[in-house]
Amino acid sequence: MNAMPTQRDDDAGAEAPEDLARTRRERSRHALHACIEEMIHAYFQDLDGHGTHDLHRLVMETVEPPMLRAVLRHTNGNQTRAAQILGINRGTLRKKLNHYQID
Repeated sequence: MNAMPTQRDDDAGAEAPEDLARTRRERSRHALHACIEEMIHAYFQDLDGHGTHDLHRLVMETVEPPMLRAVLRHTNGNQTRAAQILGINRGTLRKKLNHYQID
């Protein structure tokens, strides 16, 4: 007798939507980390043995503006939502936007 597979049998290998979303977020986060680490490594290689200082400022001023623009684009310019996504208050977001001259 060949029994028809049940819904449960069909779904045995499938991930739940929330698990798929979590997996995608983890993959994206890993890719972002790898990209940043690779760029910092390249920066040190380009120094060719010369010293550096203020690396944190350099990285933040390189990464923060495109991040802010991307989040604002994602929220269609809604600064309240953008601040929530970024985990900062709206006043801090406004200061950063003014600092980087982002409209």
